[in-house]
Amino acid sequence: MDMRKLVGHNFARLRQQQGLTQEQVEERSGFSQQYLSDLERGKRNPTIITLYELSLALGVSHMELVRPPEE
Repeated sequence: MDMRKLVGHNFARLRQQQGLTQEQVEERSGFSQQYLSDLERGKRNPTIITLYELSLALGVSHMELVRPPEE
């Protein structure tokens, strides 16, 4: 799987599991709702620092954003 799509999928899944909207994550992280939308669709190539900051906003390990799906 493309890494951008993997991160986007994991981010969307974790966000939804917590019942958060993109707007709520925007408030927590400082990243725009448009950026978060593009991220979830695999259109962004986030830096390691961005992954770390997004993981803080979600309250999860940054590793959760890059973890491949279990088979």
